[in-house]
Amino acid sequence: MGLLALGTPLPWDEAKRYAEHVRTHGITQFLHIWDRLKDRCGDELMWGDEIEYMVIKFDNEGRNAKLSLRQTEILEKLKTITNDIASDRGETDSVPTFHPEYGRFMLESTPGAPYTGALADLLSVESDMRYRRNLARKYLKPNEIPFTLTSFPRLGVPGVFTEPYCDPRDAVSSHSLFLPEEITNPHARFPTLTANIRRRRGSKVAINLPLFIDENTPRPFIDPTIPWDRNLYAEDHEARDGAALPDHIYMDAMGFGMGCCCLQITFQACNVTEARRLYDALVPVAPLMLALTAASPLWRGYIADVDCRWDVVSASVDDRTDEERGLKPLNENRFRIPKSRYASVSLYISEHWFNRPEYNDIYAPHDEAIYERLRGHDIDSLLSKHISHLFIRDPLVVFSETIDQDDTNSNDHFENIQSTNWQTLRFKPPPVNSPIGWRVEFRSMEVQITDFENAAFALFVVLLSRAILNFNLNFYIPISKVDENMARAQRRDALHTQRFFFRKDVFPPGSTFTTPTPTASAASSGTSSPVEGANGVPKEKKLRNCYPDAPKPENGFRRAPVEEEYEEMTLEEIMNGKGDAFPGLLGLVVAYLDTLDFDETTRLRIEGYLDLIRRRTNGSLKTAATWIREFVRSHPEYKFDSVVSQEINYDLVVALDEIERGIRKAEDFLPAGYRSKS
Repeated sequence: MGLLALGTPLPWDEAKRYAEHVRTHGITQFLHIWDRLKDRCGDELMWGDEIEYMVIKFDNEGRNAKLSLRQTEILEKLKTITNDIASDRGETDSVPTFHPEYGRFMLESTPGAPYTGALADLLSVESDMRYRRNLARKYLKPNEIPFTLTSFPRLGVPGVFTEPYCDPRDAVSSHSLFLPEEITNPHARFPTLTANIRRRRGSKVAINLPLFIDENTPRPFIDPTIPWDRNLYAEDHEARDGAALPDHIYMDAMGFGMGCCCLQITFQACNVTEARRLYDALVPVAPLMLALTAASPLWRGYIADVDCRWDVVSASVDDRTDEERGLKPLNENRFRIPKSRYASVSLYISEHWFNRPEYNDIYAPHDEAIYERLRGHDIDSLLSKHISHLFIRDPLVVFSETIDQDDTNSNDHFENIQSTNWQTLRFKPPPVNSPIGWRVEFRSMEVQITDFENAAFALFVVLLSRAILNFNLNFYIPISKVDENMARAQRRDALHTQRFFFRKDVFPPGSTFTTPTPTASAASSGTSSPVEGANGVPKEKKLRNCYPDAPKPENGFRRAPVEEEYEEMTLEEIMNGKGDAFPGLLGLVVAYLDTLDFDETTRLRIEGYLDLIRRRTNGSLKTAATWIREFVRSHPEYKFDSVVSQEINYDLVVALDEIERGIRKAEDFLPAGYRSKS
């Protein structure tokens, strides 16, 4: 997560003196990038995934599953191994890379080289993910497992949940009641980030998830595991003074959020215009994918009444002061800021003619001086507002050795603020002195239990991005409705209990587009179709960038009121279609597949991934969140009191490992033919 610079990080009282310096030079660095690369065009599609793991150690004798805090040792071993593999092969591109993450129990992996638009690369994603997992697993201790689990169910419970055991009383950076200092990556950036969020905010972060109230849950629920009377740190009184809400699961540290794992996808665009177009188009999709990948119903030893991590992570890094949160009048701070710096997108940024000013309908404060500086550099209003909105934030970690930089050859100050605005989408300028182009990062999804699932969701997002560009699709709805969808997406079983705002007509004016009905098999959706596609257009040999834009009608067209452009739909309707007018996102992806020159075997395999998503949507397969919740509630030791005991957690993690390895059937969760490709 973010930059891992080497140096001496400044405590908040010193770092804040350089906030304006970092912002000013960060904008200068962005302008240098803009001047050099704003006209860059023609970049091929290259894309990749980031998968995060938590390493869990099994104590089989004591029936306990604990987080292994050996990240540094594990990464050193993996670095040696991957270097040896690269040396043996005489290349580095095909060798995966492993990176540190916030939690000392976490690993992040990425492919050794980006995937391209080659059709064969679509089928290599799952095997690449599997290779990375097996590589990590091979060099762990025999009782350690790398899990793609979004949240560890017993992080922060009283007793032993880490190996080795560490005492929360030593939490010198977070002052947490629950998490020890040793839970955090020891690199100086991470404890400094944790402490500076607390110091800037003026209190500890306060995370409250609604508790799932079961048959025997006490009401009101006042958490007996909170050390209410502790008097070690200045903030210890906050829980008893109201920070911990009744009938909620209370958490108080960055580690609860940044200790979560997720699946992220980044793709390179043809040029900056296409990147901005794609960014906007995927903003309304992000909440839907959060609901579809829901995988985190258990927190701090309890069952929550939500299924996703998003609000936990958002609150865990919320550095806003009382003034910025609107609890006090502005005096020392410049802005009232409606959202945490980990939040859903607040502004559309494309100049495409689909984008109406009315869609940016929420209050998104921006730094007026930075905005005027960008406008004075001939950067358009929408992008200027986006950048100046990100730059209302302070840099949270400043290294004394990197305060003064060569702004023509560094983008560290820009990335200091850009990379700590953790939104559902990230618009990414090219790095300095790099062959990489303009990119978009899709960030909302929860990581899934198996590589098959992670590959399925990665492929879906990439194929949908191509369908958007190929068919000139219009997904715009007001940002306020996207925010409402984000809230709904996290609710328990949101996939089947909630309705989501989505656009009714996604095609350009005058479009005569028709799409096949998505089916569970490829046989009826073009598998055997000839190399020549619809209207005699030759089929594409690869996924590509640089699509022609939809021309704006010469004679104009009637725009309906914005509120008539969208409606509430079930997620099944959004994904699988609603009547003849709206084909559904899966239908659009299937139609895009029909433009590609696949052989039958490749098409069938891709349809298998899409079928997982189709079945999750229609309820014939459960989300991970639903499966986990039902496992806990059906466990013989569960007392219907909302508590996830050590033994239940152990059996759950064992079961998930067996499912991932394909030795335990879960046909209500994965397709009947699922087999781990170990």
